[in-house]
Amino acid sequence: MPIVVITGLPASGKSTRARQLADYLTERGKKVHLVTENEAVPKAGYEKNAYFADSQKEKLGRSDLKSEASRQLNKEEVVILDAGNYIKGYRYELFCLTKASRTTQCTLFCCIPQDQAWTLNIKRQDPDSLEQLTNNSAVPYTREIFDALCMRYEEPMSNNRWDSPLMVALPEDELDVESIYNALYKSQPLPANQSTQNPPLGATNYLFELDELLQQIIKEILGSVKIRAFGQLRIKGSSNAVKVTTSMNAMQLNRLRKKFITSTCAASQTTPTPLEQVPQLFVQFINANVIGC
Repeated sequence: MPIVVITGLPASGKSTRARQLADYLTERGKKVHLVTENEAVPKAGYEKNAYFADSQKEKLGRSDLKSEASRQLNKEEVVILDAGNYIKGYRYELFCLTKASRTTQCTLFCCIPQDQAWTLNIKRQDPDSLEQLTNNSAVPYTREIFDALCMRYEEPMSNNRWDSPLMVALPEDELDVESIYNALYKSQPLPANQSTQNPPLGATNYLFELDELLQQIIKEILGSVKIRAFGQLRIKGSSNAVKVTTSMNAMQLNRLRKKFITSTCAASQTTPTPLEQVPQLFVQFINANVIGC
């Protein structure tokens, strides 16, 4: 099942592009499942600006969107993920999901100057109807939330494998639906590998040894942070180095440890990843996700 990941600044036209693409793919005979942040946020019971002001609510919302996209994995439907998708590490998680499913993906970047996006945002009218309870498309961002989201935005780049192939749509452009179609249906999916496959939940002793190994790696990283040895840290068993930064802390790394265990062990029916390969995979996972945590 191909996936289109839409990304862009607030009020950059993401939902408009999502509808245009959905209409085109439907006309081409494809079944389309539109997963949109505009519906997921009110469905969860959150007011739009309050949701983006609370990092915990936003993390839960991102998790729900990813889960919804994952549930639609089948051979018939195209999934269009209409959301900000502004965190590089989150887009990497979606890339891993696509790769493990042996399907294709492309990223649609709604590129717009920040000033122009704000102008479009303030033209929105908060509707005085029941529609706003189910869809946030017409609800404007406050200035504070708009500026915060723009500041946190990590722009996609075509040389990042998780952002590629990257389609860019400017406000004045016609959407290049044909190129998106070709990227989804006329290219070969990337082969799954150990870093993107989800091994099964192994025996209790396997999980215990896995967790101990991950905790030891975290201990080494925190040791470097404590002595302010920032930069590249070599971990035994990994050919890649961890990028130790000033922002790293125990809470953040332990969240990543739990996410790594869940994504690596919970959803597969194949053989568990050999423990000797775990340091390499965990280092890659940290480097790809630490900025977005």
